[in-house]
Amino acid sequence: MLYSAGMTDELLTRVGARVKARRAELNLPVRELAARSGLSPRFLADVESGRTNIAIGRLASVAAALEVSLESLISPPMPRGPREAIDQLLRGMDGDDLHAALRLLETSLGRQKVRVVGLLGIRGAGKSTVGALAAAALGLPFLELDEHIEGEAGLAVREIFAMHGPEYYRRLEAKCFSDLVASRAPSVVALPGGIVGNPAAFDLIRSSCHSVWISAQPEQHWERVNLQGDTRLNDDRAGAIVQIGEMLEARGPLYRQADTVIDSSALTAEEVATEVVLSLERRG
Repeated sequence: MLYSAGMTDELLTRVGARVKARRAELNLPVRELAARSGLSPRFLADVESGRTNIAIGRLASVAAALEVSLESLISPPMPRGPREAIDQLLRGMDGDDLHAALRLLETSLGRQKVRVVGLLGIRGAGKSTVGALAAAALGLPFLELDEHIEGEAGLAVREIFAMHGPEYYRRLEAKCFSDLVASRAPSVVALPGGIVGNPAAFDLIRSSCHSVWISAQPEQHWERVNLQGDTRLNDDRAGAIVQIGEMLEARGPLYRQADTVIDSSALTAEEVATEVVLSLERRG
């Protein structure tokens, strides 16, 4: 492509403005930049004003001295919109953060194979028992996302809610699941029951993992919680079952968006785990 005089002037102006802006960002005097790049202060002043057509080798020296890429000084301005927003978001990230962002983007766009099996359901669904069995059958580690959240906060889940409130918990929930996906480590993970009400986390679940809702009747949820040794619901069994039913009704439309729904009402934990494995195999 041949550049006209007008295009060349625009390029020199753009390069000069970017050199000057980056120097100001680093709080770098012209003389210091001159010493780092091996160019004279007067020549650099001409570059910043767009009055001189700097050779590519010299411009590369300036870019190195400013700790930026050569491309960043000469590339055309990005059109305003999503690409510009992404570029702004990625600026300042170190190598590890950029790799993590790339893995998340690849996953959300379907460029990566599904590596996480996420189990959904309210308390008493059997996620922990089924998850451990399915993970063993698949030869994968089993994780409880709540444990990762507690480790991140240094507090138990109840303490997180009591001290910081639900919004703080939801931010941690989304971050911990995002970190899990970005690690690209295959696993089976039991997800918190309310995660479907966290848009940031639920969007990532639907785009990045094989999700399974383990459903059951309200009475069965109550019985399983009771078998776990939590007898707090015994004082008002009927009322507790009604509350569980209302929770299932409220979250049901979201749970049904899972890749697979398994009705565990008439199945043992081993049979549910087998269905989880088979659902993953059917997905390929």
